[in-house]
Amino acid sequence: MADLSVKIDKLKLKNPVMTASGTFGYGLEFQDFVPLDQIGGIIVKGTTLKAREGNDYPRMCETAMGMLNCVGLQNKGVDYFVENIYPQVKEIDTNIIVNVSGNSPDTYAETAEKLNQLDHIPAIELNISCPNVKEGGMAFGVTCAGAAEVVKEVRKRYHKTLIVKLSPNVTDIASIARACEDEGADAVSLINTLMGMAIDIEKRQPKLSIRTGGLSGPAVKPVAVRMVYDVAKAVKIPVIGLGGISTAEDAIEFLMAGATAIQIGTANFVDPQVTIKVRDGINKWLDKHSCKSVNEIIGCLR
Repeated sequence: MADLSVKIDKLKLKNPVMTASGTFGYGLEFQDFVPLDQIGGIIVKGTTLKAREGNDYPRMCETAMGMLNCVGLQNKGVDYFVENIYPQVKEIDTNIIVNVSGNSPDTYAETAEKLNQLDHIPAIELNISCPNVKEGGMAFGVTCAGAAEVVKEVRKRYHKTLIVKLSPNVTDIASIARACEDEGADAVSLINTLMGMAIDIEKRQPKLSIRTGGLSGPAVKPVAVRMVYDVAKAVKIPVIGLGGISTAEDAIEFLMAGATAIQIGTANFVDPQVTIKVRDGINKWLDKHSCKSVNEIIGCLR
């Protein structure tokens, strides 16, 4: 068996397979289907300073080779996480990472500061790229200045591994990645969902309550691979790749493009055991090609 372990800053992963925020709940919802301690990292659902109701229904619809969603970061707030969820997840033997969002640099930073106190949360993923909220979210992730401002404020108050999740809805994602790196990001993850829309032609109205939503699933993978490749060449910090991964072959593409680790999102809805299947598939491929470590193929296209 090949060595599947990788490092993201000070974060040690048993293997490069992680779950994407918003597709795996708090991890607890999947514990009857998959051994959580065998996943490299679990990124829990988006968490904000105060509770959010999210958008009105309908807020999900299927598309060709993917899905659209406009859930809108529904969650009960960071204090609820600290008091109710953290006691349940802190003993899981893997990296539990909290996805953090906000509507201002200060709310991002205040949320991160609360999580900084939790011994068994070794990292956060800063979501500056959600396209489905009216305030904040993607607004910060589409310019270098906006991204830098949020990362700078969070870095002042958060002292563990800081991952920044980037938006693909930009013209130059590499520049935004560099801006995050310059302000102290320890890693970047990409891509978040692409802006999309679907119309019910019988009702003559959008299928989603807020008209547009985030496109995910296999349809976005070629775009995601290209952006990961571009960013990996532009920054020195680790890159985490995601977008349409559902097989080991998909994951290996991202690793070869320069990703140190990957996240699986929409595929969890289709197969709750997909993370372990992808991990095992990566190992099988490495053995077949006489690779002793997954690190031998990371960024091999550079």
